[in-house]
Amino acid sequence: MPIERFPAQLFEFEPDVVIHTIAMGAADATACVKAFSGRTGRLLLLSSGDVYRAYGRLTGIEPGPIEEGPLTESAPLRTVMFPYRRQASSSTSLEYWYEKILAEHAVLANSSLPGTILRLPKVYGPGSNQDLATVYRYRHHPYWRWTHGYVENVAAAVVLAVTHPSAGGSVYNIGEAYTPTIAERLAWMPPSDIEPDRTSEFNFAQDITYDTSRIRNELGYQEIVSEEEAVLRTLQAGST
Repeated sequence: MPIERFPAQLFEFEPDVVIHTIAMGAADATACVKAFSGRTGRLLLLSSGDVYRAYGRLTGIEPGPIEEGPLTESAPLRTVMFPYRRQASSSTSLEYWYEKILAEHAVLANSSLPGTILRLPKVYGPGSNQDLATVYRYRHHPYWRWTHGYVENVAAAVVLAVTHPSAGGSVYNIGEAYTPTIAERLAWMPPSDIEPDRTSEFNFAQDITYDTSRIRNELGYQEIVSEEEAVLRTLQAGST
């Protein structure tokens, strides 16, 4: 269920910024905006690239032709809401009410509380996606592209977005400067025994690649860990 109430202890101090990592839809995002308006200077929401219409074309919930990438922050958003509702076990499950588009709208709609949106890629790192199955299991789609982001690099983007004075009211894509194809990644990654996913009905002609030039140009973002080092760190953590 959405988190719509906050413990009184949260209001015993006045933070400069609030980072909401788990606002999944309209209800919890709206509740957060109302709770912290007048109590903080900015609200940062961690969102997702699944807001883009191209994601709906990939999964098949959004009709229409393939969209060419990379996707900028002004790329069309999905017109079909609640992308995971068909998987929901009940109306109280996350899949039922999840919709990051509505969460973003709630955060950006309140002029009294400047909001910043970060649209995250597929995050990987020790403890999360550490076998990099999101690469290995699609080896049979060698030309597909899906923007990834190492957890430490994503965290660096979050810190930059909450501390930079120009980030209020803005939306930023997070992820690699260049998104390789699956084949380009596997050309230098170590082998894996992860089985290919041959049951997915995704349209792999649709890439999910983000243009991340805005946060680089406006805020001066740079990765703090190279892609190769990040991948090797992750796989090493997964093997121990």
